Amino acid sequence: MSSTLLEQVRAALATVNDPEIKRPITDLGMVDSVEIGDDGGVDVTVLLTVAGCPLKDTINRDVTAAVAAVDGVSDVRLTLGVMTDEQRAGLKEVLSDGKAQREIPFAQPGSLTKVFAIASGKGGVGKSSVTVNLALGMAAQGLKVGVVDADIYGHSVPAMLGVADSRPTQVDDLIMPVPTASGVSVISIGMLKPRRDQVVAWRGPMLDRALVQMLADVYWGDLDVLLLDLPPGTGDIAISLGQHLPGAEVVVVTTPQEAAAEVAERAGTMASMMHQRVVGVIENMSYLTVVDSDGTEKRVEVFGSGGGQRVAETLSSRFGYDVPMLGQVPLDTSLREGGDAGKPIVESDPTAPSAVVLRDVAQRLAGRGRGLAGMQLGLTPANKL
Repeated sequence: MSSTLLEQVRAALATVNDPEIKRPITDLGMVDSVEIGDDGGVDVTVLLTVAGCPLKDTINRDVTAAVAAVDGVSDVRLTLGVMTDEQRAGLKEVLSDGKAQREIPFAQPGSLTKVFAIASGKGGVGKSSVTVNLALGMAAQGLKVGVVDADIYGHSVPAMLGVADSRPTQVDDLIMPVPTASGVSVISIGMLKPRRDQVVAWRGPMLDRALVQMLADVYWGDLDVLLLDLPPGTGDIAISLGQHLPGAEVVVVTTPQEAAAEVAERAGTMASMMHQRVVGVIENMSYLTVVDSDGTEKRVEVFGSGGGQRVAETLSSRFGYDVPMLGQVPLDTSLREGGDAGKPIVESDPTAPSAVVLRDVAQRLAGRGRGLAGMQLGLTPANKL
């Protein structure tokens, strides 16, 4: 009976995923020992990847709950240890599949992850708010989603996702993205700074190195979608993205006024220059809904109108393919409040007008097939003509 119970306990442990790596702790070599007493008491030793693991309480709770649910177990006594350097090296080998370091998995021909870069011509158009809400909208569809906060100087994504003070776990030189309550994983240069208030003052080569590190040195696992929140404009990061992730597709965010639309067109053109496809335009802060004294609702176009449609039409004409207007997001105080509180509106108030639009855009983007840009088709000419 003890042997059968041991098998059941090990099977239960196999259902527990490491909250950061999102793989079974049994596959990662984290289960050091399992002992079962005659009275049905179970002693389990689980090895944390590093001392002071930020999510050890989650592991403790999940392991205890899984083992306690096994029929015949009377008590669970869990001991948390720490991996040795040798064990961490073995874990790193498992996670990297023996591949060379600094290889960007999303740039490989066989990658099935859809990569969307969220770009804008200028700051202040709500690009980061759009990014985090699209991420949560896709995660709500059951997709595994990762977010790279590539806005090196203006990194605000962690705060908007409620993990501003979190730090990633590091296994040797392999970094774990920070998980959020919604299931979205995120990495940002802000998480790698010693202090939250420290200023990043880097130039070209350092910016490129930072982007590569967040893409290649982070263990993302099997993602369905990766979103990158780009800095505004057409600078170093936009160029580096085109070089390192040529298969990424670009979504341009603008506001309705002419001044924003004009510079948004440049951001889209930059993507095309880097041989990336622009898959749509999102117009943020499109209008404000107000209620008249008689109770009727009307739209007030605070920032004018038509900017998003103009960008979509101009880019369609310039590129020779359809660049659709994906959605018009209304001005909504809940959208701003959700970002400030670390509770994006798509999750905190899914019936709000702005949340409805963003969830619809997330569904449209998630439904796109993986593009062929950057992929090897495996074709070889049979003979010369």
